[in-house]
Amino acid sequence: MNIKTLTNGIVKDNPIFVQLLGMCPTLAVTTSAENGLGMGLATMAVLVLANVVIALIRKLIPSKIRIPIFIVVIATFVTIVGMLMEAYVPPLYDALGLFIPLIVVNCLILARAEAYAFKNSVVNSALDGIGMGAGFTLSLVILGAVRELFGNGSIFGLTLLGGGFKPALIMILPPGAFLTLGLLLAVYNVVKTKKA
Repeated sequence: MNIKTLTNGIVKDNPIFVQLLGMCPTLAVTTSAENGLGMGLATMAVLVLANVVIALIRKLIPSKIRIPIFIVVIATFVTIVGMLMEAYVPPLYDALGLFIPLIVVNCLILARAEAYAFKNSVVNSALDGIGMGAGFTLSLVILGAVRELFGNGSIFGLTLLGGGFKPALIMILPPGAFLTLGLLLAVYNVVKTKKA
C-alpha cells in the first residue's frame, strides 16, 4: 500500500487549497459545515468508485473516446449517490440541490480520472481517490465551518457564539464564500511557506 498516494491529496496536493479544483461546489454549498461534509463525502464516494472502475477498464478504453467514457462512468455513480442521498438524507439532498448532479462534471473527478486512474493500478487509483476525496472533504468542512461560525454563530448546528453575538450575514452569502476561501488560501500558503 502506497501511503504517499493516500496522503498527497490531503495536504501536499489538496484539491482546493493547492490545485483550486472544484470551485463551483466549494463556493456554492459551503454555507455550513454539514453541507460541506455532505458534498465532500458524496464527491469522495464518486471519486473513489470512478477511479476504481476506470483503472479496471483502462486497457479497454480507446484513447480517442476516453473522456466521454469517463463521464458515463462518473454519471453512473453520481446517479447512484444522488438516489441514496435522496432516500436516506433528504434534508441534505434538498440543501445541496442541483450541485449533486453537477458532480458529474466536477473538474477534480475528471482530472483524477484522466491524470491518475487511466494510468495506474486499481489499488493506487482507489488510494488516490480516497486521499483526494478526503482532502476535498476536509477543505469543504473547514470552509463551511468558518462561514457557519461567523454567519450563524454555530458549527454543525451547535451554537457556539451565543448572547451578544451579531452574525456577519455576508459570510453565508456568495461574497462570504470568496472572502473565506481567500483568507484560508492565504493561511494555507503562509503555513506552507514557513514549513519550507
